[in-house]
Amino acid sequence: MMSSWAVLANKGSQHNWRPPLPNSIVAILCPKPALSTAYSPGATLHHSKVSFPFLPSPGRRCYVRPLVMCSASAANLAPGTPVRQTSILVVGSTGTLGRQIVRRALDEGYDVRCLVRPRPAPADFLRDWGATVVNADLSKPETIPATLVGIHTVIDCATGRPEEPIKTVDWEGKVALIQCAKAMGIQKFVFFSIHNCDKHPEVPLMEIKYCTEKFLKDSGINHITIRLCGFMQGLIGQYAVPILEEKSVWGTDAPTRIAYMDTQDVARLTFIALRNEKVNGKLLTFAGPRAWTSQEVITLCERLAGQDANVTTVPVSVLRLTRQLTRLFEWTNDVADRLAFSEVLTSDTVFSAPMSETYSLLGVDAKDVVSLEKYLQDYFTNILKKLKDLKAQSKQTDIYF
Repeated sequence: MMSSWAVLANKGSQHNWRPPLPNSIVAILCPKPALSTAYSPGATLHHSKVSFPFLPSPGRRCYVRPLVMCSASAANLAPGTPVRQTSILVVGSTGTLGRQIVRRALDEGYDVRCLVRPRPAPADFLRDWGATVVNADLSKPETIPATLVGIHTVIDCATGRPEEPIKTVDWEGKVALIQCAKAMGIQKFVFFSIHNCDKHPEVPLMEIKYCTEKFLKDSGINHITIRLCGFMQGLIGQYAVPILEEKSVWGTDAPTRIAYMDTQDVARLTFIALRNEKVNGKLLTFAGPRAWTSQEVITLCERLAGQDANVTTVPVSVLRLTRQLTRLFEWTNDVADRLAFSEVLTSDTVFSAPMSETYSLLGVDAKDVVSLEKYLQDYFTNILKKLKDLKAQSKQTDIYF
């Protein structure tokens, strides 16, 4: 399945993917689209060469200047050579969700390849687990095709870094990845999106997610799209740790409710869906057992920690004003885009969805999905025990004169 320009790394090793790629495989900024990129149901938008902010129009249409065009005939390096169904590429494998996807895949016997950006501190923990690490960057489309050689399924958990424009990875990078996956004959593509992204065209990140969903569907790749509401892991740094350290906890006066889910459950359900042929081409939403307001989460953390939180409340009106002010300056546009997303999270919105049909489709018992109470209780029990042990050790080593 390989050629002289694509040498696969050994399992448990790191490998820099820097082979010279034939022009027939990758052509950067090709003059004609590899895939159709116009969509028209819905609300408002023009992505003219991925331009922002979004412009109102009678129907929602996503336009993108193609970043990569792979030749399917050239990519078919060995016709008839089967690709193992257990071979998967995880994109965004060092993130909160990505690392759980990798861990679950390895536990279930998959051959896992992790696409990781070149970085000063390599992702050694992925190699220690038994995954193969390959260096590539979605913002550099020419680095993508070689990572897909010999891969059956792509699981995309990637998201842009806070310091870079949202469109760089979440839109342009995803378009390039999908185009390459199509041309390289990837058998299945799993994309993680955001719940309610189709209802907020005014928010760049959510509109990008919605357009990416449409772009993936239009590509013709066998795919599964999974919309997520929120991760329980994010609440540790946001609420649990500041309360234990007696630092300020930031909250809002909005009644937003979010059905948080443990990323381990997300990973488990993802692989159940991956093996279920009935799920192919479907749009699923994963939501936790109950939707919580920020104040309810803070109250729960206070009870489990046994101490009160120092809560600093930020009115939603302040977020709106800040967003408007940052729009006045070109260099703060990306800040405004992220504030727009924060504004949605702090509005009168419910990020949740009924899960009974999804559980039935996947053959999952709702009782097996971890509740937020159980997740936080386990966290506080473990951390408070460790703090108690450290305090005891400290007393034993005290020297008195």
